[in-house]
Amino acid sequence: MSSILSNEHISQYKQDGAVLIKDKFDDHWIKILKQGFEKAKSNPSPRFTNHTKNENSPKYLEDFWTWNLHDEFENFVFNSPTAKIASELLNANQINLVMDNWFFREAGSKSKPPFHHDISYFDFEGSMCVLWIPLEPVKKEEGIAWVKGSHLWDKFFLRTRFNDGHYVDGEAGIVNGKKYELTPDILNNKSKYEFLEWDLEVGDCVYFDIRTLHGGLHEAVPKSDIHRFTLRMAKEGSKINYRGDWAKEERLIFEKEGYSNGDSLVGKMFPTLYSK
Repeated sequence: MSSILSNEHISQYKQDGAVLIKDKFDDHWIKILKQGFEKAKSNPSPRFTNHTKNENSPKYLEDFWTWNLHDEFENFVFNSPTAKIASELLNANQINLVMDNWFFREAGSKSKPPFHHDISYFDFEGSMCVLWIPLEPVKKEEGIAWVKGSHLWDKFFLRTRFNDGHYVDGEAGIVNGKKYELTPDILNNKSKYEFLEWDLEVGDCVYFDIRTLHGGLHEAVPKSDIHRFTLRMAKEGSKINYRGDWAKEERLIFEKEGYSNGDSLVGKMFPTLYSK
C-alpha cells in the first residue's frame, strides 16, 4: 500500500507536535460524519456533556466513546484513511482506536476549550496521536491553536475541565509516580509561545501528538454552527496506566468491560484499525 503522507508531514509532526494535512478526506467521508452527527446529537450517550453553564446561552456540546453507537462513525473509524495516516506518523505496525470524541458549538457560543493536553485526561500511556477534523471551513481565529513543540517538554499537566470556568481537577504534585503541574497561563502570556494554527477547508485535518498543548486562543464567536470530530489512536505497545482520581469516571467505563491497570489497548473497546 502506497504512502499517504510526505516525509515533510512526518517530520513536522515529530518536531512540532501537530501537522496540517490537506484534502485527505473526500466529500464521501464528510457526508458520513455529518450523518453521524445528526444521529449522535439526537441520541447522545451517557457520557454526553453540555459545557455551557448558562442553559439559555448557545451551547458547546461534547460526547465520547460513541463510535460503536452510530454506524456512520464506525464506518469512518474503520474504513477512512485515518488509521493509515496514524500509522505513518507513528511509524507503527499496528494502530488501535483509543477513543472518539465529537464536539458541537452552536452559533454564538462563547464557550471554548481550555489549553490542555490529552495525555493526562485518561488512563492511557504510549505513542498516541489525535485526529482533529472539522466538517465546515475553519478560519484559524475560530479553530484550535497548538503550542509548537510542547509535546517534547516531558511534562504532565493537571486536567482542566471544558465546562465554563475551566476548573482544574486535582492538585499539583506527585501522583502515581508522575509529577503533575498546573497548565501554564498561556492566554495571558502569548508572547512566550509559538503557536500552530491554520485555516482549514472541508477535507483538511490536523493530526497532533497526544502530549501537545492546545486550546482556544482567540475570543472569536462562531457565526454559524460548527462540528468537530476527533479520534485518539495508539501504536502497538500502548497500555492502561492509572492516573489520578480525576480519571476515575472514565476508568469505570473500561473496567466494566474487563480492563484493568497495565492491560494493553487492544480488544473490544480498543479495536485494531490498521495492521501491516
